[in-house]
Amino acid sequence: MTVYSPSQLEDALNILRDPGFVVIAGGTDYFPSLKMGGSQDNILNVMKLPEMNTITFEEGGFRIGGAVSWTQIIKSDLPAAFDALKAAGQEVGSIQIQNAGTIAGNLCNASPAADGVPPLLALEAEIELQSAKRGKRQIPLVKFLNGIRNTDRQKDELVTSIFVPHPPKGMKSVFTKLGSRSYLVISICMTAISILLNGSGRIIDIRIAVGACSPVAQRLKTLEREMIGCRPNEVAICERHLLSLTPISDVRGSAVFRQEAVAEQIVRSLSRAVL
Repeated sequence: MTVYSPSQLEDALNILRDPGFVVIAGGTDYFPSLKMGGSQDNILNVMKLPEMNTITFEEGGFRIGGAVSWTQIIKSDLPAAFDALKAAGQEVGSIQIQNAGTIAGNLCNASPAADGVPPLLALEAEIELQSAKRGKRQIPLVKFLNGIRNTDRQKDELVTSIFVPHPPKGMKSVFTKLGSRSYLVISICMTAISILLNGSGRIIDIRIAVGACSPVAQRLKTLEREMIGCRPNEVAICERHLLSLTPISDVRGSAVFRQEAVAEQIVRSLSRAVL
């Protein structure tokens, strides 16, 4: 195993011209997955790239560097629309994992139960990728995630940042996670809601994203459309609102239980969001 830790983004992208490299940041997904005897991979460590270690405000929104840790996000001074993302960060393993694990690593691992995905979907986040050969591109998160452990990132690309368009003023957000215990748990299901009310308490913007109930977390567009103009307590969650979900049955819970739990999560999250 050879480990490269460049301090210049250009050097990192040039290293990735060689397809035999694995990219790591915190390594909290990569190293636990290794089998006995370690790895023969060549590793590109991106933690020393300054461009990828900051959260900045720019015209049109916020840019979160790909190597920004969950602890950095939790402690950052961000609008209330990011509260769900911060809450998700507090669910990512132990404090030690939050200190090391990165937002881009959480996305690139592409687990159906990745805590960061539903809040970022509700924030309508976009993923910036760069390569030495093709330059820079930016795509919506919903197009970046293609399935279980499968993303649109090419082998010569780095996820350099996550861009979040400026949320509407006054938007609030809530993240709710259900597991078999209180801490250090893989989700049975999870819900992120971003919501904006008018002066009369009616919904004028809402995004509802559900994770761990399909190969890729997803927005509930039908439910979102029907809630516009309503008060948060006026919409009953029914089966047709959840038709796009395809939960599985496993040791953590049955498909039926997950479907029912998501409906209850949405109701509870709405109540919390408008407090």
